[in-house]
Amino acid sequence: MRATVIHAPHDIRVQEVPDPAIQQPTDVVLRVLRACICGSDLWAYRGESARQPGQRIGHEFLGIVEEAGSGVNGFAVGDLAVAPFVWSDGTCAYCAEGLTTSCPQGGFWGSVGSDGGQGEAVRVPFADGTLVKLPSAAASDDRLLTALLALSDVLGTGHHAAVGAGVKPGTTVAVVGDGAVGLCGVMAAKRLGAERIIALGRHTARTDIARTFGATDVVAERGDAAVAAVRELLGGEGAHAVIEAVGTEQSMRTAVGITRDGGSIGYVGVPHGSGTGLDLGVMFDRNIALRGGVAPVRSYIPELLPDVLSGTIDPSPVFDLAIGLDEVPAGYRAMDERTALKVLIKP
Repeated sequence: MRATVIHAPHDIRVQEVPDPAIQQPTDVVLRVLRACICGSDLWAYRGESARQPGQRIGHEFLGIVEEAGSGVNGFAVGDLAVAPFVWSDGTCAYCAEGLTTSCPQGGFWGSVGSDGGQGEAVRVPFADGTLVKLPSAAASDDRLLTALLALSDVLGTGHHAAVGAGVKPGTTVAVVGDGAVGLCGVMAAKRLGAERIIALGRHTARTDIARTFGATDVVAERGDAAVAAVRELLGGEGAHAVIEAVGTEQSMRTAVGITRDGGSIGYVGVPHGSGTGLDLGVMFDRNIALRGGVAPVRSYIPELLPDVLSGTIDPSPVFDLAIGLDEVPAGYRAMDERTALKVLIKP
């Protein structure tokens, strides 16, 4: 089959690799219908996250079951299913608690020795604990299929940030980051009943999507100017709940600066250069809570799936460029150069 591999920074290739095969009774082989490029993939693309030459890449996908191991009970050949960006056994204590990303037998797609999502097929370990079945009719509905792909990562990650930030009906929310996760954070905040949602972003095409998703205000400034602008909008106070969806020192400092005393920050931006971005003394004095981390999206999919199927929420606009598998290297360049928000791959 063909799959995407990374050989070195800025060296992404689509090449022939061995076909996936059942290795354990709990495996399935999934033929990929939709995949995408994540903002976090760019850290490897830019050389800021180490990868071995020839390692697979990509962790967001959905597809059709082509083969199922003898120990798989919940899936049969022909089923349509979405995969969260981490596989998990579904039986350990962490999985029972909903923290599937800490499953001792779990792992990330594209890690050494595993298939990546940006290819024609994927071997899925622990299929019963990992995959979520989708209505078969969705396979012929292009828009719905695209919206359902967001369940593999960005929609659940935005939701995780909103939950961590304590978003509830009547709250004021600020979202730092205008990437796909930040935009899904806006959608999640709206879904959870936020009264006012301030989106921080400088790119009009993205902030237009933020408004469509529920943002009531947009702040284009950065750094101290952004803090001042948000506080001016809120009568000198900060937001009850702040979503941090970038992961840099500046974004975390901004998040702290725009949080109301007694408020909470939900952080899901993969940390890069943010090690000195937190002043615990400031957070202590102002009673600011910090919650978040790697989103256990497998635990959120059953909650979010009905709203996607009904059209109550539609995250598909975050995918603003669709390509074939052979065009994946160009897709990485487009996202790296910020000419694309999130690239959809149709193998």
